[in-house]
Amino acid sequence: MDKDIMVEIFKALSDKNRLLILEMLSCGELCACEIIKGLNLSQPTVSHHMKILQQMKLVKGRKNGKWMIYSISSDKINEVISYIKYLTTHKENCICNNIEFSS
Repeated sequence: MDKDIMVEIFKALSDKNRLLILEMLSCGELCACEIIKGLNLSQPTVSHHMKILQQMKLVKGRKNGKWMIYSISSDKINEVISYIKYLTTHKENCICNNIEFSS
């Protein structure tokens, strides 16, 4: 797991609207127009957020006529979940092994 990529993913997830978009997509595929209406955001604003989510591969998009249809990328979400579990689980080669604790 590339730590630099994970940092960028966490930055993408640090925006409230992007979290709300992911929550909306948890119900299934949505058209950009539904996201715009559901969050009461402008089309350019939603496009901006979707671009970031797609760049981080958290969301997949496909064209359907003049609209984009979006869905969650389960593989990438599972990778992020695995990374968080890895970070929060003790490891033999953990960085804390290099720290001298005072008594």
